[in-house]
Amino acid sequence: MKRVAFYTLGCKLNFSETSTVSRMFTDHGYERVAFEDNPHIFIINTCSVTDNADKKCRHIVRKALSISPQAFIIIMGCYAQLKAQEIADIPGVDVVLGTNEKFKLFELIKDFEKKQQSEIYVSCIHHVHDFTPAYSIGDRTRTFLKVQDGCNYKCSFCTIPLARGKSRSDSMENIVAQAKQLSKQDIKEIVLTGVNVGDYGIVNNRRVTNFLALVHALEDVEEIARFRISSIEPNLLKDEIIDFVAHSKRFVPHFHMPLQSGNNDILKQMRRRYDRELYAERVAHIKKLMPNCCIGVDVIVGFPGETEEKFLDTYQFLNQLPISYLHVFPYSERDNTPAITLPNSVPIAERDRRATMLRTLSMKKERYFYEENVGKTAAVLFEKTATQEGHMEGFSDNYIRVSTPYRSDWANTIQQVQLQQLNAEGIMEVDSVKVSA
Repeated sequence: MKRVAFYTLGCKLNFSETSTVSRMFTDHGYERVAFEDNPHIFIINTCSVTDNADKKCRHIVRKALSISPQAFIIIMGCYAQLKAQEIADIPGVDVVLGTNEKFKLFELIKDFEKKQQSEIYVSCIHHVHDFTPAYSIGDRTRTFLKVQDGCNYKCSFCTIPLARGKSRSDSMENIVAQAKQLSKQDIKEIVLTGVNVGDYGIVNNRRVTNFLALVHALEDVEEIARFRISSIEPNLLKDEIIDFVAHSKRFVPHFHMPLQSGNNDILKQMRRRYDRELYAERVAHIKKLMPNCCIGVDVIVGFPGETEEKFLDTYQFLNQLPISYLHVFPYSERDNTPAITLPNSVPIAERDRRATMLRTLSMKKERYFYEENVGKTAAVLFEKTATQEGHMEGFSDNYIRVSTPYRSDWANTIQQVQLQQLNAEGIMEVDSVKVSA
């Protein structure tokens, strides 16, 4: 039996698609193994949000060849769609698969034997209109379910529309059916994922429904205990969605809402579809209805034209908001994006300094959010596996990471526990004896 290993870079959507391709190999009689287990085939699913992701891809190829010098190497995903020839020129790469082709690899690749020359299968992204369902399973307790793909927005810094095409969605009926099917595999939590999840509802370039209708439909799937919404744009996180989550039995109090900048001038240069005032209104509405809600934020620092004053504007804005954590990205120049032509570039060292400042702020925000929850009761979904220290970990409904001594009867179950204290790693500790009624 031939062995295949996978490496995924980037977002939750990529993980759901890697898992789907993995099941295709299993169905064809291949054995999935760890990256280090001398596989015959390596598949690297790439991201191209930042320049570091591109460099990481090259590093992973070199690592794969050091493990199995004669292994067959496939590169797929966003970087593959954008820079196919560049990837094909990397020594050792056998096949490059674009956005539409990665799900057709068994049709396109006749054998998995080393090639004299790299083969490229990448179609024009403007011709990609089909939605391919995907979900992750087996890697962790939560499942990432793809409900939407592509993006119709034109943010000046972003390559994702070039890599994934126009916004398109799965049918509501199919998503509900997949959720019910996943419940039969003992899945307790589903994370709804996509490129622009809040834009859900476009099928064949025509809007047939919307995200609010989808969450209403999934609320009726009683077989799944928890649904979690992945990143959603602030202009698309309507009050009606917030109101629904606040009263839902299944959708958890956790939103990840990209900001990118807290300065309105920079937001305009980024071509974002909101201002800081709207963002603050969304946060205030969430916290009014769900004081215990976790709110995560994406931020880009060092965008062209971001002076020290404008950066501090962002810093102070975030410092004052009742948010829970930040994902911070130094601005990265990307080919074929409008932002690359903008004047007043910020030096790399300055981007890194600002990123460090915001990451420090994030640690303070997260610790404060955790400390606010000490002594409270939380519903925690525990993972199946034990840590090296003999503990088990999980996440509360409002996304607090929890650790407790391992109990086999708690694996892949939701337990009502009392949150006790933070350990040295900043993880909430729970005594497995102290279980609330």
